[in-house]
Amino acid sequence: MTMMNPPPLDQEEEEMLVPHSDLVVEGPQPMEGQVDHANHVESQALKDPTSMKFIWTIENFSRLDSRKLFSDIFVVGGYKWRILIFPKGNNVDHLSLYLDVADSPTLPYGWSRFAQFSLAVVNQIQSKYTLRKETEHPFNARESDWGFTSFMSLGDLYDPVRGYMVNDRVIVEAEVVVRKVSDYWSYDSKKETGYVGLKNQGATCYMNSLLQTLYHVPYFRKSVYHMPTTENDMPSGSIPLALQSLFYKLQYNDRSVATKQLTKSFGWDTADSFMQHDVQELNRVLCEKLEYKMKGTVVEGTIQQLFEGHLMNYIECINVDFKSTRKESFYDLQLDVKGCSDVYASFDMYVEVERLEGDNKYHAEGHGLQDAKKGVLFIDFPPVLQLHLKRFEYDFMRDTMVKVNDRYEFPLQLDLDRDNGKYLSPDADRSVRNLYTLHSVLVHSGGVHGGHYYAFIRPTLSDQWFKFDDERVTKEDMKMALEEQYGGEEELLQTNPGFNNMPFKFTKHSNAYMLVYIRECDKEKIICNVDEEDIAEHLRIRLKKEQGEKEDKRRYKAEAHLYTVIKLAREEDLQEQIGREIYFDLVDHEKVHSFRVPKQLSFTAFKEEVAKEFGIPIQFQRFWIWEKRQNHTFRPNRPLTPQEEAQNVGQLREISNKTYNAELKLFLEVELGLDLCPISLPEKTTEDTLVFFKLYTPEKGDMRYVGKLFVKSYCKPVEILSKLNEMAGFHPDEEIELYEEIKFEPHVMCERLDKRVSFRTSEIEDGDIICFQKASVASNERIPYPGIPSFLEYVHNRQIVRFRLLERPKEDAFVLELSKIHTYDEVVERVAHQVGLDDPSKIRLTSHNCYSQQPKPTPIKYRGVQHLIDMLVHYNQISDMLYYEVLDIPLPQLQGLKNLKVAFHSATKDEVVIHNFRLPKESIVRDVLDELKKKVELSHPDAELRLLEVFNHKIYKIFPLNGKIENINDHYWTLRAEEIPEEEKNLDIHDLLIHVYHFRRETVQNSLQVQHFGDPFLLVIHEGETLAEVKVRIQKKLQVSDEEFSEWRFAFVSLSRPEYLADSKILSSYFQRRDSHGGWEQYLGLEHPDNDPKISNMVNQVKHRDVLNTLCQIPSPLEERSNIFL
Repeated sequence: MTMMNPPPLDQEEEEMLVPHSDLVVEGPQPMEGQVDHANHVESQALKDPTSMKFIWTIENFSRLDSRKLFSDIFVVGGYKWRILIFPKGNNVDHLSLYLDVADSPTLPYGWSRFAQFSLAVVNQIQSKYTLRKETEHPFNARESDWGFTSFMSLGDLYDPVRGYMVNDRVIVEAEVVVRKVSDYWSYDSKKETGYVGLKNQGATCYMNSLLQTLYHVPYFRKSVYHMPTTENDMPSGSIPLALQSLFYKLQYNDRSVATKQLTKSFGWDTADSFMQHDVQELNRVLCEKLEYKMKGTVVEGTIQQLFEGHLMNYIECINVDFKSTRKESFYDLQLDVKGCSDVYASFDMYVEVERLEGDNKYHAEGHGLQDAKKGVLFIDFPPVLQLHLKRFEYDFMRDTMVKVNDRYEFPLQLDLDRDNGKYLSPDADRSVRNLYTLHSVLVHSGGVHGGHYYAFIRPTLSDQWFKFDDERVTKEDMKMALEEQYGGEEELLQTNPGFNNMPFKFTKHSNAYMLVYIRECDKEKIICNVDEEDIAEHLRIRLKKEQGEKEDKRRYKAEAHLYTVIKLAREEDLQEQIGREIYFDLVDHEKVHSFRVPKQLSFTAFKEEVAKEFGIPIQFQRFWIWEKRQNHTFRPNRPLTPQEEAQNVGQLREISNKTYNAELKLFLEVELGLDLCPISLPEKTTEDTLVFFKLYTPEKGDMRYVGKLFVKSYCKPVEILSKLNEMAGFHPDEEIELYEEIKFEPHVMCERLDKRVSFRTSEIEDGDIICFQKASVASNERIPYPGIPSFLEYVHNRQIVRFRLLERPKEDAFVLELSKIHTYDEVVERVAHQVGLDDPSKIRLTSHNCYSQQPKPTPIKYRGVQHLIDMLVHYNQISDMLYYEVLDIPLPQLQGLKNLKVAFHSATKDEVVIHNFRLPKESIVRDVLDELKKKVELSHPDAELRLLEVFNHKIYKIFPLNGKIENINDHYWTLRAEEIPEEEKNLDIHDLLIHVYHFRRETVQNSLQVQHFGDPFLLVIHEGETLAEVKVRIQKKLQVSDEEFSEWRFAFVSLSRPEYLADSKILSSYFQRRDSHGGWEQYLGLEHPDNDPKISNMVNQVKHRDVLNTLCQIPSPLEERSNIFL
């Protein structure tokens, strides 16, 4: 046995997630000891699955003032459950929803249960839009709740149009299936399949599926191994090394592998691991980074060789000899699912010819507008073909994304040379046989707002498929990998006698999302052998060493129940720590010597080890048990008895502390002679009390440990004053004051000790602490804390605060040592003094958001908080940072004013100028415009101005002139001022004032969506006016050249759905329609390229400060739309 500090648990390999944890998790997670789950499963574990649906109706939802809320308890499978909801989000701008084990605090040690469940927020207008997310989880004491931190956007939830909150009522559903857990815990993926899984960090199943797919492309894995890395690289800072390490562990580990090093190399923090990203996006980003890192190395070009194909976009005129072609490369292809029965139908749609005719003719250079055909053909396909199925698309009627669960078949063998190579361009190399074999199927189970990803892979292209579901790998048959992932509907026959046995159909929410095919003629090269020789020697040595260390830690953890950890504090520890690392109590037990000893070891044998370690013979050792008192202090309580020392250390630990698996904490008492060698210990009687002493020196602001004494309980402190003076190095007759240190939480309690009253009367007992100092120290600037109580109060409340200029939130400006109980005035006075400002009222402070690591969006009001601690607390965390501004006027005066930032669009110049205004809060919009007129150049003296609210390149509101400015928010919307055109002042009864927006159509999350840009504007249209006539006025207004304007397309857009218009259309007829929902969303759309994206983004910029913390506090754009001017 040797003295040792127990090795820390490996956070990378062993960490477990605390599902809701009341915060967005950042940094390492808490740990618990290894549990033998197979032997501690609740005795009532079920033989068969049991399920039920629980419905929770929450009234007055928007008025809930509690941060989190529990449902009533419901019972499934003999177990108690409840729903946990965070109405305003668990520190995110989404509704947070979890399933919770209701009686977890009272369950026996080692309890566990396994449940598959779904949580849903019901759409009370159209049930088919109910949001539902599914998952499964082994619940235990460490993870007693599990669910979704970002279940749905708060904007969607609180938007009354969307139907999730109706009459301030929200309905939540939970469907729970409880299953046996013994098989779950005992299953060994490596033993059963030869492969291991990847650990889920919270919401990284999509990444795990992709990584397993890439790993099982051996040529890709071998290329990753051959990427140059050095022994000095760190995996958390190097994507190649992190990926090499991950692949090595997948190849040689016996247990599931963690991905935290890889995600750290991506630059992700823990919060990113709780957000589902897009598989296709991750795949592209990862390949791009690896492609860049491979340049100039022996594996340069590997990504292109494996995954890159080429296609040809063409436009060919029908009536003239003109053809335009453009070659593009691709690493993956997006295939339509909607309207397609299988992969071949999707490829047919991909190469489908579009005719450009009528109003949509093609402008051919030198030939003008011509009828033409437009399409795509493939020049070549890659050896590894990645097909992303467009399971998600935009529903224009609902203005939201939806998942397409339609049945969609994909073959085991894919022939892309079919029908005489109809997918190939004339330039394609027809000698290459494009026959592909299915390698892997990535599956998404759930809905558009979230779900679970897993993969079916056949690593060697044999008939045996494997399912890679995070940590769990299982063997599966071909039917499960293919047919069961087609999607669509499934029928369940009704078998109740006496009823109509019509089949019951339900939609399958688990279906293929990505397919990977390997070309037959390349499979020998791609499915190659990868062994240790492909791995750099430094990498093998490094990873084997890491693996050995982790095995040691696992072994240490597995054998923990056979050992007891003894933490032994000595006087040397008190001398070293008090006044340096700690001031209260006696010692930090985390920093004392630790022994890990077998529980069966006799205590006498342990004393022999102590003698060897510290050179203190057994006869000179006395051990004291520590006790945690009711006032939360921790003190030596009593010496071990001879009977206790006769036991083994395991029995002694149980006697000393009933807490399961608690450490044994001891204090070693030793007496030293004049030669500083150990001597015999005095016998302790019932009248002897062990007291520890600390000395405070006010001049130095210093406290230190000076020793311990046995005092007789019937004696008085006055009788030991000379001894204390000797311990302190004072004159024997020095007058000193004594204080008992009683407690320090939640506040300091330190009372003067009457020197002429006995220790018994003063209730001094073993382990108590007496602090003393010289008497009569006067308070002055040089000695701010003249007495022990004031010094301890100062130490208890001492807070180091880093200050940053609000305009430079990433740079520390200075650091101040303050007190948590400093008042608002005291804090700003210190800051003002630091920056050389005479008037502290011109200092404005802003608190720090611990989760976003940004300033909070709202500054602290003048005397809006009482103490410094109120400025630093953010939820259950205490920050050490504040932001400050130096104002040009006192803050109380400023708080009576309203600041507005207005972008003025000049009618005489092609420019936009930002103007800042500071007006009394009771001012109205007319006052702002009057002030603006004094600053800008108008087209004529009598010009009238208006103020608009613009967001995302759309006009949401025209402010009435008598509207109060106090309610205007320019932090999230752009305020735009402009002259009112003369034609708008004298509108005819039949004239209409419509919105006109610029847009382009882009593919976002696998669907074509309208993306706005540029400056929106208002336009008068007259009754009977055709689009052709309106276009003339628009071209003149925007000053666009004929050539450019001829490429523009015009559409009537309603609910983000464009309807393209012919020049002959009467425009006013469209805008007379009013739909039941969203009439305000109708506008004339100008579709064309964004030729100056920087300017359009700058003009419509949105000021964001701590969006994460504030989106739930401000009205969303959807909430404001009811005020939009038409």
